[in-house]
Amino acid sequence: MKFLHIADVHLGCRRYNIDERTKDFARAWIDVVRHHAVANRVDFVLICGDFFNSRKVDPEAMNHAMAGLTLLRDEGIPVVAIEGNHDQHDAVTSHSWMRSLSAWGYFKLLEPQTSEGFNLVAWDEDGHAGSYVDIAGARIFGTHWFGTSTDTAIPLLCDALRRARDEGLFNILMLHTDVEGQLDRPNIPALSIARMKEMQGLVDYVALGHTHKRFEIDNWAFNPGSLEACSIDEYREERGVYLVEVGADKQLTATHLRDYRQRPFQRLNYDVSGVESPAAVHAGVMEVVRTEARAHDPATEDESRASIIEINLRGHLGFKNSDLDIAKMRGETRELMNALHVMVTNRSVPVEYAVAADLDTEATRQVRERRILEDLIARDTRFRARAPRLAGLILEAKQAVLNDDPPERVLEIIEHEIDAEADTPDAPDAAAEAELVATATALNALERNASKAVTGDK
Repeated sequence: MKFLHIADVHLGCRRYNIDERTKDFARAWIDVVRHHAVANRVDFVLICGDFFNSRKVDPEAMNHAMAGLTLLRDEGIPVVAIEGNHDQHDAVTSHSWMRSLSAWGYFKLLEPQTSEGFNLVAWDEDGHAGSYVDIAGARIFGTHWFGTSTDTAIPLLCDALRRARDEGLFNILMLHTDVEGQLDRPNIPALSIARMKEMQGLVDYVALGHTHKRFEIDNWAFNPGSLEACSIDEYREERGVYLVEVGADKQLTATHLRDYRQRPFQRLNYDVSGVESPAAVHAGVMEVVRTEARAHDPATEDESRASIIEINLRGHLGFKNSDLDIAKMRGETRELMNALHVMVTNRSVPVEYAVAADLDTEATRQVRERRILEDLIARDTRFRARAPRLAGLILEAKQAVLNDDPPERVLEIIEHEIDAEADTPDAPDAAAEAELVATATALNALERNASKAVTGDK
């Protein structure tokens, strides 16, 4: 026996408002059908949920679905499917496009019977409904999307499997669910490993779907991953399909296949910390693009090999975000690399955050206050070289305010320092520096007074 295990085809998925991305999911689906189902003459194909990206299927996505399903039907290869959370019928109707395709004979949609308890019933060819079907020496069971109640449903499923399984056949269970330990999102409910292993001995192969990366458990439960990356965050994950061969003694060999058309993704990083101007950031980003990005050659490669590129700006930016010309970075990168799409994500920390990050936690209030002021001042490239001196000036002026010195005395302190700075080569604009010191002094003094009022600090 030989079969192909597919999951999360997500036909109709559209990203970045690009028509070409919708075609990517169709290309992957058709390529897998031709080169891995038909070419290997498999006995059947399993589609373990999320065949469509949405229960509201647009005409183009349906055309893509029909193209692959028709090819399989013409080759005499049966298809067995279950609904996933994306393509399952909603709560107000029992209809779905998955059920329609099943009624038209393109595949057998399996799901448990829950009208009178929880039961797994044999496929009814006339009614186009059932929970399991026998093909080529395998008994294939199908479930629907249980969502957050998966752990609760497993004991009921195990009881039903005990009643319906056939010891003489190779028993397969199709299940669309997250599994414990396979996600980096701990708050999302997942099927626990302990619950899953309650089914060992009841089924010989668990065909999983839902999680968009490949994983295996005990050479018994297999998740192939999505055919295509549904987002840039998935681009590093291994995904594909399983070609499974089962011997006469039920020994199985599952080979994970990835050799079909997939859109290439790239994620580049650039640290803006210490870069003094928007022009320098732009130059640095473009150097990273030239040295690290993959260029698409339209003369030798088709459009499906043009990359989607994300550029992440990280670190501490020494000027306003609005000074960066993000559109120019995108345009130049796309032209240089012949990319399908370019995203620039500014993840840099604004200048007012991440100050005194490496300061000793035991530092006194005075040391901490001075260091924070120095770091904040240094974020502005105009004042970076004079940050320690200006921080001292701000603290001196603040203390004068707290001592109830007359405003003239505070102004005198600031003016004296500004006059001394004016004779320094490359000194910044005096008005800007005075405004900086005066504003910081006032805010700092207000904060100190408020703290004293609340805590009684002298």
